[in-house]
Amino acid sequence: MIKEHEPEGRVQMFNMAFDKFGGRPQGDYQPQMFDVSDMDVKCCDCGKKIDQLRFKPDPARLDTIRCPECWRKYREANPRPRRY
Repeated sequence: MIKEHEPEGRVQMFNMAFDKFGGRPQGDYQPQMFDVSDMDVKCCDCGKKIDQLRFKPDPARLDTIRCPECWRKYREANPRPRRY
């Protein structure tokens, strides 16, 4: 863990390495959102209409897309296996 009294350069180096190796982005990062309102996408669990997604959907798999709330519930019920 980085302490507050460490030099600024070292903190920036840590943040760059964290980003490079799959960490969460730092600062005011906003993911790119794709408008899918014209594709009539609905959540496969609750049926709620979805207007924006963080990814470009595959038209062949539109029936497997979940809204953020249902995705959270799905991930809690089906956690990913740990990789070692």
